[in-house]
Amino acid sequence: MATSIVTSIGLKSLPLVAQGKVREIYEASDSSLLLVTSDRISAYDVILENGVQDKGTVLTLLTNHWLNTVLPEHIPGLKHHLLSLNIPSTLNVSPEERQRLRGRSMVVNKYRVFPIEAIVRGYITGSSWAEYKQKGTVHGLPQPGGLEQCQAFPSGPIYTPSTKAPVGGKDENITPEHARQIVGDKYADKIENLALAIYKAAHAYALERGIIVADTKFEFGLDEETDEVVLIDEVLTPDSSRFWPAADYAQGRDQKSFDKQYLRDWLTGQGLKGKEGVSMTEDVQARTSAKYLEAFQRLTGETLDQALAKLEQ
Repeated sequence: MATSIVTSIGLKSLPLVAQGKVREIYEASDSSLLLVTSDRISAYDVILENGVQDKGTVLTLLTNHWLNTVLPEHIPGLKHHLLSLNIPSTLNVSPEERQRLRGRSMVVNKYRVFPIEAIVRGYITGSSWAEYKQKGTVHGLPQPGGLEQCQAFPSGPIYTPSTKAPVGGKDENITPEHARQIVGDKYADKIENLALAIYKAAHAYALERGIIVADTKFEFGLDEETDEVVLIDEVLTPDSSRFWPAADYAQGRDQKSFDKQYLRDWLTGQGLKGKEGVSMTEDVQARTSAKYLEAFQRLTGETLDQALAKLEQ
């Protein structure tokens, strides 16, 4: 069921806490937030002028699938921030706003956010491949010689964090030791171990469904009452991960993808990489949306319409 493209949420009934490239965060209560995902899309750290059909709903419902269906089975005791996909009746949200929020909003617990991106890479690609060709390292970590583009790291996935830049800024790749200095010894190992465990579980799950999770980034928060590290934000989506079709995979070259690589390639080919004020053509919008929807269906085993119907039950 086609829906309109939502590039701005703009709730009037709740206080706006923050707005990112894709998400808008509103105050839901003293202890919770309403996290809403628009259909905006960014590439090379620039937000495109127009959005992608159903993108915000895909990201939200896919995150829910990982958090409540897949990961609990593989990582018992994993704590996350998601409370509900439905807007509580106690929230003073208008009927029109409720319709706009359908399928793209999460009520989440408030936690103190660790100021790093916990990136895990299973394959050498993107910025890690560029660094390796120049220096033989990835995030400053020495790697074996002779690796090919998009090859799996011989010793398994590696933890390669980055800084978390404000909106409009650019994240900086850092070493795990630098990340330790930022988050502190008390939490550094926990974040790294959780990120690696989640990636490995997700990689195995996705591979059975024809998708390679080449790399992904997580965010974590701290429950200051229990001193526990908590998984927050979006999880294992086409925005936060590289998804490759397993049937077409071959090392030594670029890969086809289910994420926004199609958009990146178009921008590069048109000489628009990193430029402001760019709008996608209808063809690029449609193809990007189709990639997101196919990834969703492969990973969840249901269409987006089927997943949305469950919210009404």
